[in-house]
Amino acid sequence: MAYVTITTWENADGVDYDLTIQRITEKRLPALRDLGATRVTVVRTSERTSAAISEWPDAATRDAAETAIAAVRSKVQSEDFSRMTGEMRGEVVAEV
Repeated sequence: MAYVTITTWENADGVDYDLTIQRITEKRLPALRDLGATRVTVVRTSERTSAAISEWPDAATRDAAETAIAAVRSKVQSEDFSRMTGEMRGEVVAEV
């Protein structure tokens, strides 16, 4: 069954949100797709915050990419000036 990771992010004060999203869209999201994510959606939740929803075919695919995902997250923090504030993950048990 499908597996989902939801992470929450906050841009540093004074960082251009649109520029950050542009960089993430061009570099970070394709990296997650290359690691096996079937879909990645970013939702703006406030002026400086976002949630990223990554869908994976199964937990094994996501777990196999763990080290590479950590590298992607590190680049988001160091290069895009956004810090991860939370993470939830689990198997999809229902959908419409």
